[in-house]
Amino acid sequence: MKILRLPAVLEAIGYKSRTSLYDQIKQGLFPKPISIGARAVGIPDDEVEAIISHRINGASDVQIRALVAILHARREKCVANNFWGEK
Repeated sequence: MKILRLPAVLEAIGYKSRTSLYDQIKQGLFPKPISIGARAVGIPDDEVEAIISHRINGASDVQIRALVAILHARREKCVANNFWGEK
């Protein structure tokens, strides 16, 4: 898994502005970015691909919001399990 910086995310989804992406995030239609440094954020590439795939397959906004919720829950599970299943 790679973490894509925002310019790469914008290119992958075909948006021209960060504003458009952040509007999608606010509406729950795209996963929230994660911090990868003091002034840097990104989004896991598998999450970007999942959103693109669902859009291509004609998923509705309701279905996309459900997918985003699943992706966020998966992140929380990884953190709770310390990524390697250790407690």
